[in-house]
Parts: sequence; structure tokens; C-alpha cells
Amino acid sequence: MDRMIYLSMAGAKAAMQRQDVLSHNLANVTTNGFRAELQAFRAVPVRGDGASTRAYALETSIGYSDAQGPLTSTGRNLDIAMQGNAWLAVQADDGTEAYTRAGSLDVNADGILVMRNGRQVNGDGGAINVPPNSQLQIGSDGTVTATAPNQRPTPIGRLKLVTPEGPMTRGDDGLFRGPDGDLAADPAARLQDGALEGSNVSPVETMVEMIAAARQFEQQMKLLQIAQTQGQQSAKLLGST
Repeated sequence: MDRMIYLSMAGAKAAMQRQDVLSHNLANVTTNGFRAELQAFRAVPVRGDGASTRAYALETSIGYSDAQGPLTSTGRNLDIAMQGNAWLAVQADDGTEAYTRAGSLDVNADGILVMRNGRQVNGDGGAINVPPNSQLQIGSDGTVTATAPNQRPTPIGRLKLVTPEGPMTRGDDGLFRGPDGDLAADPAARLQDGALEGSNVSPVETMVEMIAAARQFEQQMKLLQIAQTQGQQSAKLLGST
């Protein structure tokens, strides 16, 4: 059987994987703080006599786009948008520390500062406890100030903001983690209160890339059909001798 069948199959599989990544990005175009997933492939020539014109499509790297998403002013005092390359530290479901660019915060029934999805927001000293019936204000350096009724504003903690020096890894839960474990808090990291950062996925560019990936898949399938036809013709010629 001609090796073109296996090469075409590898190309079709790569195009399908590309479509999966693009579909995932497009589904999160309205997710606050979402980072577009990147996927790259490279052509690897097949070694051997008579095979120098053949190449496999192999995945080379999986990462994410670190471009900043659009900022939307909400006026809500518990909405924050990280500036530059700053990330907010939160507690993942498995108890480990993870990082996110989503900044819609709330206070749960136990008086703990959490994300809107219920995940605990980490401060420099752990969880941030909010006094009952307090109004919160978050400074640009992450300092959380609580104002109780008939009381003066009191700092109750500081959000842990980190600035990774290199790319982080995305987990299955959508949160990011440092390559070598927990990252140290960055005193110079800053945020903007009363705003949220949107997804950095461009829906127009993603749709164009999905069309291109679909056409690539069709081309690979045509090659498979050509290989099948050539195989049938070769078998017919051999059978007639």
C-alpha cells in the first residue's frame, strides 16, 4: 500500500486537531480573561530511500496568546482587570494555587473573598476574610479595604498578584499554573478596578482560520481517495498479467 495513505491520514488528523482548538477558542470569545490557545505543526520529512519527497505533519508546541483582551468598564467595585502581564492567584478545586486573568469577584456566605464561580481568591497571607456588612474597595496594588457601617475604612488584605517571567501551563480546569510551582507575589503588579478584561480571541480571525483548516482537511481526504484509486488500478494491472 502506498505510503501516501498514511501521510494523508496524518495531515487530516492534524487538521481535525486544529479545528478542535479553534472551536474551543471561538466558544470562549465572551469568557472574561480567556487566553486563546495556540497550536503549531511542522513538516517532518520521512527518512529512507525513495521517501525524500514525503513528510509527516507533527505537532510542535501548544501554548496560548498573551495579548491583552479588551477592557470593559463595569463600575462594580469588585470587578478588576489585571494590567500588563499581571495574574490573579486563586485556589483551584484540588487545593493548589493557580492563576487567572478573570477578575469578577464576590463575597461568599462565609465572608471569604471569592471568584464569581466560588473559587477562593488568594491574598498575600491566604484567604481574605471580609467583615459582615462591609463595603469593599480594591486599590490598584491589590489592597482590599473594607468599610463597615459607622466605621473608618480598614485594609483587610492584599490580593496576590504575580507576574510570570515565562509562559505558564493551562490546566483542564481553565486555570494556569507556573512551570515550577507557585509563583511569588509581585509588589509592582497593578490592576484596574471597576473593569473586566474580555477574551483575547478574535472571532473574525478564528472563523477564517476554521475555514482554512476545513479546506486543508478536504485536501487531505482527496489525497486519500487518490491513493485508493491508484491502489485499485495497480491491483487491476497486476491481476491482468
